[in-house]
Amino acid sequence: MDNTTNLPCETELSSVVQEIKSVLDIARSNVAQQVNNELLNAYWSIGRIICEYEQSVPNRADYGKQTLKELSKELTREFGKGFSRSNLQNMRLIYQTYPKRQTLSGKLSWSHYCELLSISDPDKRSFYEKETINSAWSVRELKRQIESSLYERLLLSRGDINKEQVLELALKGNEIATPADIIRDPYVFEFLGIPEDKAFLESDLERALVQQIEKFLLELGRGFMFVGTQQRVTFANHHYYVDMVFYNKILRSYVLIELKTTKLMPEAVGQLNMYLNYYANEVNDEGDNPPIGIILCTDKGNFDVQYALGGLSNQIFASKYVLYMPDKEQLIRQVEEVIERWHEKNKDKE
Repeated sequence: MDNTTNLPCETELSSVVQEIKSVLDIARSNVAQQVNNELLNAYWSIGRIICEYEQSVPNRADYGKQTLKELSKELTREFGKGFSRSNLQNMRLIYQTYPKRQTLSGKLSWSHYCELLSISDPDKRSFYEKETINSAWSVRELKRQIESSLYERLLLSRGDINKEQVLELALKGNEIATPADIIRDPYVFEFLGIPEDKAFLESDLERALVQQIEKFLLELGRGFMFVGTQQRVTFANHHYYVDMVFYNKILRSYVLIELKTTKLMPEAVGQLNMYLNYYANEVNDEGDNPPIGIILCTDKGNFDVQYALGGLSNQIFASKYVLYMPDKEQLIRQVEEVIERWHEKNKDKE
């Protein structure tokens, strides 16, 4: 007996799938909105608590920065990422800028507000806030509009027609924010206490280098403890990632490693120096020595290793550094071995 006539046709199934998809899209949108509202509520409340505490402390101007630094360390120790000093400053600032919680829009994410808080002119900030809501700008699009001086160009435009033309031109190519954009926000991952969906190194060669250098340093047995790969560093709502981070308990110092598959460029040194300054100010505990930076790079098979001492000038510490850190030749050999194996592996596939 032929039962094929009882099977649902492709059109019917497609209709069911679309209906289920619609239900899931609405549910995800509602969840994203709820998460965003709770995050804004929490951060605004934390800002209020900080402001009220500072008002109750004498000479708060002298101790404000130190208070935020200590508070950052305690909250990070208790809850993990998301409580850097700069982020706490934004929490305090959002309360000061929006003393009434109701004036915050649930249509904007915390990352949106971090970007808006960098604008000191209240009229200018209000303009970008309203346009972001009206045009559903993503954080990236908001940054682009600010950098293009949309507000200033509109002020300089004469007549409503010209202003409309400038605004229409600026809105071309805008990126519509979706609920998924909110869920992918690093601050949301921190707020929910779940692992961040980091953009790990895409190159298989770089992954092999990371694994080999990690194994190599740990096998040295000279006080190295592995912290992690792709450790996030945030400056003014811009996120960067340190390739590898270790802590050396003998040196009492973080060791930051950047892996480059190109020749050493000045901007790589500057970026690592930025990371070192961040770790010195935001991550180091009392008693930690300044962090140490290492850049591993290549130029047509010739390797160079640069140790950025992060301003260390103490010769006693420098001697400890040389004693407990792998020397240049050791690191070069490790990287050469990885790349040789990499090329051999690829030859077999060809």
